[in-house]
Amino acid sequence: MEQFKTSSDVLFILLGAIMVLAMHAGFAFLEVGTVRKKNQVNALVKILTDFAMSTLAYFLIGYSLAYGTGFFVSASELAAGSGYELVKFFFLLTFAAAIPAIISGGIAERARFGPQLLATFLIVGFVYPFFEGMVWNGNFGFQAWLEASFGAPFHDFAGSVVVHAVGGWIALPAVLLLGARRGRYHKDGAISAHPPSSIPFLALGAWILTVGWFGFNVMSAQRLEAVNGLVALNSLMAMVGGTLAALAAGRNDPGFVHNGPLAGLVAVCAGSDLMHPLGALAVGAVAGGLFVLLFTLAQNRWKIDDVLGVWPLHGLCGAWGGVAAGIFGATAFGGVGGVSFAAQLVGTLAGIAVALVGGVVVYGAIKLAMGLRLDPEQEFAGADLSIHKISATAEHETSW
Repeated sequence: MEQFKTSSDVLFILLGAIMVLAMHAGFAFLEVGTVRKKNQVNALVKILTDFAMSTLAYFLIGYSLAYGTGFFVSASELAAGSGYELVKFFFLLTFAAAIPAIISGGIAERARFGPQLLATFLIVGFVYPFFEGMVWNGNFGFQAWLEASFGAPFHDFAGSVVVHAVGGWIALPAVLLLGARRGRYHKDGAISAHPPSSIPFLALGAWILTVGWFGFNVMSAQRLEAVNGLVALNSLMAMVGGTLAALAAGRNDPGFVHNGPLAGLVAVCAGSDLMHPLGALAVGAVAGGLFVLLFTLAQNRWKIDDVLGVWPLHGLCGAWGGVAAGIFGATAFGGVGGVSFAAQLVGTLAGIAVALVGGVVVYGAIKLAMGLRLDPEQEFAGADLSIHKISATAEHETSW
């Protein structure tokens, strides 16, 4: 029976890893549908190569930094036992690789390819696992200090802050250091619209992400015996709340509607194992409205050209989710309890601080050393032709 239990856990977390791996196709198509046609190939190539670079960085450095476990032993030693730790690495890697996938949407259409791959390696190798280890492995005594100070550690069941807020807040300095796309904002205050190239692709990406998210959240239990149907129901309710709030606040705009469920799911990750389903619905609804409001303000008033709105979607909704776990996870709001609002607030602010510092250091250093941005001619031609020498669709038929 013990062998059966162990094998079941391996299969359980492997299926979770596969579901979250599939979410990267969602990141790709969400970006493909949002950027202009001359940058669609680049969006697809970035997500795949960023995942490959993330794997190297996490395998060589990041996983060991976060959990103190490495892979520099013989293959026979790695193969010994059930293989659970190896599959756990795969599962947590898919979370780590979501960070550059998030950033990719913010810096789309004008970022150079090589420097972004270097940034991916540094972020997944050093910045992300630094905070991941603090929260999920108790590194540096951070969680012990929070528990001693506020009566409970920082609770982030599936990564509202550890993954999403960190990714979104790293993206913000990257977007600011790159600057807006050429022609987006004018000196006279006028704003040129760059509408999505394909609503069907955008919707496909949103749906792939939404489906995969149930692996992201539910399988964060990491053991079959710890799986909790409450996580699945809360994820569903937050998705619904985010969708309906974005529909209303965004006045039927399909871009907002399809990002609404993602906003809700980002926010519910942290407390999905604690909240009552009605609390999860409220958390998702606030996130959906927050995304629409802050995306509009950032793009139109503050002139932050965050192409996919990854800072409001992941950075702000993720931060809301970390704080919301301390509100709707409390018994007074129908939650399971065992969570401290103060600890949630401090933990969330710590994640934002690590992400901002990491983003400024990584992207600032790369900008000084080699530059981040395509030159004006390359940007005008589009990243597809400038970097990959091919467009998403053939302009002319070729006959033999």
